[in-house]
Amino acid sequence: MKDERQKYRYQVLYFPGRWMDQPAQRRLAAELRETAATCFDELPDYQCLRGTREELADKVIAVGRHADGSMAGFCSTVLLAVPGAGPVLHLGLTCVRPEARGGGLTHRLTSRAVVGYLLRRRPIGRLWITNCACVLSSLGNVALHFDDVYPSPFFRGRPSEAQRRIAAELDRHYRDKLYVLPEAMLDGETFVFRRSVRRTVFQKSAEQKAFHHRLAEVNAFYLGLLNFDEGDEVLQVGSVNLLTTGPKYWLRRAWLRHGTHRQVGPLQPSPVG
Repeated sequence: MKDERQKYRYQVLYFPGRWMDQPAQRRLAAELRETAATCFDELPDYQCLRGTREELADKVIAVGRHADGSMAGFCSTVLLAVPGAGPVLHLGLTCVRPEARGGGLTHRLTSRAVVGYLLRRRPIGRLWITNCACVLSSLGNVALHFDDVYPSPFFRGRPSEAQRRIAAELDRHYRDKLYVLPEAMLDGETFVFRRSVRRTVFQKSAEQKAFHHRLAEVNAFYLGLLNFDEGDEVLQVGSVNLLTTGPKYWLRRAWLRHGTHRQVGPLQPSPVG
C-alpha cells in the first residue's frame, strides 16, 4: 500500500503578509477559507481566515496539497512576543478537508510549521509553544509531542514562573489571536479559560467521540479539567527543542504503554525557567 505521507506536497509560508503580493495573498486567503469551510458550519472571523496583510504578517503556515495542487489542509501558527520569554509560537488553527482526515496529515502539518520555524529562527535552544483548545485529540497530541507541557498528564507539580508569565500575557494581550471571548476567565492554576468559546463554532461536546484522543488516559485527564457545556478551553504552555523533544516523546509513549503512570504518577518534567 502506498505510504500515506507520499499523497501530499508540503509548503511552509513564513510570514506571508510581509512579502506576498496582493493577488497571491487573495488567492491564499480564498484557499484557506475554502478548506476551513469543510470544518465549520460557519466560518469564524479569526486568524488567517481574515485574509488581511496584517493577519498574515505574523503567521507561519504549513500547507498540504493533493497531486493536482488543491489544498488538503493547513496549519496556521502565530508568533507572539512575550516579554521575558522571547518569541512564543502559538499553534493556532489547523483545518483538514474530510477526505484527507485519518491519515496523520494534521500532525504532519503542525510538525512542518514548528520544525520549519525552528530551523530558520531557533535551531539551538528552546522555543516556547502554546495551544488553546477543547478538542481532546489536539490537547493530547500537544501533550505527547512537546516538552514540559502544562497542563498535561505528564507534568507533575505546578507551572513554572515562565509558564505563568506566558499564560498571563496571552490572557491580557492576545485573546483575539487565541479566539478567547472577552467574558472568559483564566484559571491561573489549571490554565483553563472558563467560557472561552461558549456558543461559538469552536464549542464542542464531551460526547463527540470524533474529537477524542486515541489514548483513554489522555481523554480522562482533560475531561477532568473542562466543562464542555460552558465552552471551556485548556491553555497549554510547553516548549520544543530540536535536540531533545524527539527522545522525550518516546519516553512519554513508553510511560503510557507500560501503564507506569498508574503506579508512580506523572513523569517528572525537566526544569523549566
